[in-house]
Amino acid sequence: MAERSTAAVDVAAGSNGESPTAKADQPTADGAPQKQDTSSDRGDHRPDDGTETSRPQAQPPELHSGHKLARRYRLEECVTRLDGFSSWRAVDEKLRRAVGVHLLPADHPRARSVLAAARSSALLGDPRFVQVLDAVEENDLVYVVHEWLPDATELTSVLASGPLEAHDAYQLVSQVSLAMAAAHREGLAHLRLTPSAVLRTSSGQYRIRGLAVNAALRGISSDTPQRADTEAIGALLYASLTRRWPYQDDAYGMAGLPKDIGLIAPDQVRAGVHRGLSELAMRALVNDGATASRQEPPCTTPEELARAVGEMPRIRRPEPVFTAPPEYQRTTYQQGTYRRQPTQQELTQPVPPAPLQGRTGKALKWAVAALLIAALGLGSWQLADALMDRDKPGNDPGTSTQPNEAENDKPGGKEGTNKDKEDSPQLITITGAQEYSPDGPAQNAANVGATYDDRSDTYWRTKRYVDGPQLAPYKDGVGIIYDLGSAQDVSAASIGLRYGGDRTTASLYAPDSLSPSASVTSMKAIGTATTSSTTLKIKAKEAVTTRYVLVWLTDVPHSPKDGYSGAGYKQAITDVKLKG
Repeated sequence: MAERSTAAVDVAAGSNGESPTAKADQPTADGAPQKQDTSSDRGDHRPDDGTETSRPQAQPPELHSGHKLARRYRLEECVTRLDGFSSWRAVDEKLRRAVGVHLLPADHPRARSVLAAARSSALLGDPRFVQVLDAVEENDLVYVVHEWLPDATELTSVLASGPLEAHDAYQLVSQVSLAMAAAHREGLAHLRLTPSAVLRTSSGQYRIRGLAVNAALRGISSDTPQRADTEAIGALLYASLTRRWPYQDDAYGMAGLPKDIGLIAPDQVRAGVHRGLSELAMRALVNDGATASRQEPPCTTPEELARAVGEMPRIRRPEPVFTAPPEYQRTTYQQGTYRRQPTQQELTQPVPPAPLQGRTGKALKWAVAALLIAALGLGSWQLADALMDRDKPGNDPGTSTQPNEAENDKPGGKEGTNKDKEDSPQLITITGAQEYSPDGPAQNAANVGATYDDRSDTYWRTKRYVDGPQLAPYKDGVGIIYDLGSAQDVSAASIGLRYGGDRTTASLYAPDSLSPSASVTSMKAIGTATTSSTTLKIKAKEAVTTRYVLVWLTDVPHSPKDGYSGAGYKQAITDVKLKG
């Protein structure tokens, strides 16, 4: 593979830091005060399936603001101090960016497991997770450096203002389940997936912090990690829909469920909850005593949950509500004095126009009269001329304004115009989509919906590659499969791209499902095109009837660094329009 781990160079500055257990008088990275954690770690999504190690006797190192690690990371503010470790907001003076740092003594009972977890998490390199930038043991200290996202907000703070709208809750469970499914495919679990571990950026994307590291810091383990993380996602969805924690104990600023009634569906807790999302939460929480959907089986792994989300009808963003601007109010101030407001009787009585006075008024009257006489004369002349033309031979008013039959047969005639309308391609509605990556990990599966949301500022982006433009032999290609809802005649596509450059080559294929087992070469080809601009148009020689359409990228241009993505061979799709 040409793609490399870029944990240390291809990340944005900052992370909110691990702060669910900060002292009561210490703010989080977002400025919101936090409550003191209890020694029993109360408020976790559920009791862990494994056992937590006994509380270590090692004390956190006595460090202070201004202390510098590796002559590079300057500690700024302690946000957590618990169980022998501490977490800090710091500054990377070499790259001039904010970072987060976890610190614990090298002889801490969990120091080895924290280092191993941090290094494993750094190898994942998935941008949906807050990236580990460094994991070091030196001078009797073990420290883990990670991103700090200054523009992100904890889900705990987001829910403090109320439950999420259906579209936002749908995006949350979709993005988090896909991210955790990718992590488990690499053998990584979270085990501390709480509302304080999920961050929402200003662009509406969700990032997960503390993958493997948070559990290692607290000595948490599980015999069934996939089930534990799936239930945690179900609890996040439940809380997002109801602003209630789906267990009896209050946690994360939310009230728990009433005692002795068990786990009830979100749409029974709060009116107006989306029924499909309510059933999805119950399917994920089934292992804690909930009853799964009557028609659907429970979800016991993040992969199964992500698949269930993909099978749901897509929940679109609500239309914005526009309010009329306030009516312009005339001022009563005029020429240095304030006028008296007219009474109702004065407003209803007609006001006669002021008469014109003097020689100027008389001259104006004569000028207006002369113009009226001239206009009447000109109109009479044009009317007489039209009547005379009508009586001439060959000027039959009954036929002169209608095209003859021969004209109707011409390409520009009436029948030709109707035929052109019938032959013009019609826009096809896309009902769903899923990333297609048969020969490796997903590129950016959480953002496939951004390619057909009618917005040019959102996009799905490939990973970046060292060589190009052709992806082979490292990958045959990358792409997205779109669901049209039913079989449609597909004849063309217009694809909006984020990057121009050397060349972008894309092809359209007709797979048999959103998750086809057949290779691309065995699918029916619809069309192929190459461009160096930011718009790619593909037109088929003849329409192909299919329900699913694969947009398959095989060549991508060299593109500059932007956002969280470094420079390299990459491409991003902003908008896809299919026509038939």
